[in-house]
Amino acid sequence: MSEKNVQDAVESRKTKVESILVTLSNPFKEGKKSTPYDRLKDKYGIKVDFRNFIAVDGLTSKEFRQQKVDILEHTAIVFTSRNAVDHFFRLCEGLRIEIPIDMKYFCISEQTANYLQKYITIRKRKIFFGERTAADLEPHIVKHKKEKFLFPCSNIRIDSIPNMFERNNIPLTEAIIYETGPADLSDLEHVFYDVICFFSPSGVEALVQNFPNWEQKKTRLAAFGPTTAQAIRDKGFILDIEAPLPNAPSMTGALELYIKESNNL
Repeated sequence: MSEKNVQDAVESRKTKVESILVTLSNPFKEGKKSTPYDRLKDKYGIKVDFRNFIAVDGLTSKEFRQQKVDILEHTAIVFTSRNAVDHFFRLCEGLRIEIPIDMKYFCISEQTANYLQKYITIRKRKIFFGERTAADLEPHIVKHKKEKFLFPCSNIRIDSIPNMFERNNIPLTEAIIYETGPADLSDLEHVFYDVICFFSPSGVEALVQNFPNWEQKKTRLAAFGPTTAQAIRDKGFILDIEAPLPNAPSMTGALELYIKESNNL
């Protein structure tokens, strides 16, 4: 399908939005009292449900030891997600490892950096972060290239971090600390949503693995980030909503723009 035909298809699919499925964990189970999605619900009267499409299982201390990675041999840690932060400190607790106060932390985003306060006192630590990508983080890494870097990650991880270290000839130790895979979504088989929001290629893969014969029909698909957007296109689906946008840096911002157009507001 040509780019023009795709755009025409996207425009023709702009019918009223009444329900949205966000493929993330329910934030209220994490103790949050409200989210940006509540504003969409209240302002536009839209149903918003949360359901994590990805199952995350942390490695046991025994499984981690088999990798023969000595955490305390490293002076800097690279975090690309809150899952990595959670499972890293969980493992350290299980292994009775006390992280030195002079350990440096390099985070893919400010959000991830702020999440560290769940485990450490941020103001006493050396923390560096990018905007959202490995390229944003690269200047900080290069500036501290003499550090001994550890990259706690899942069994399925993006290549951008290791590739960035390799490009700059900086040694990096990768350590798998949790495993990810498609969650069981069988209870959603006969449930319809006007919009499904994806935040990673793994989420898209989970949809296809759970429902190999799934047809998009009138369901609009939203993607956050270029790799997620490409994953949707690679599966032959129509991408209706893409974030971030210059005038909408968040998923909720892009959704609101789309709702205003589709619902004639």
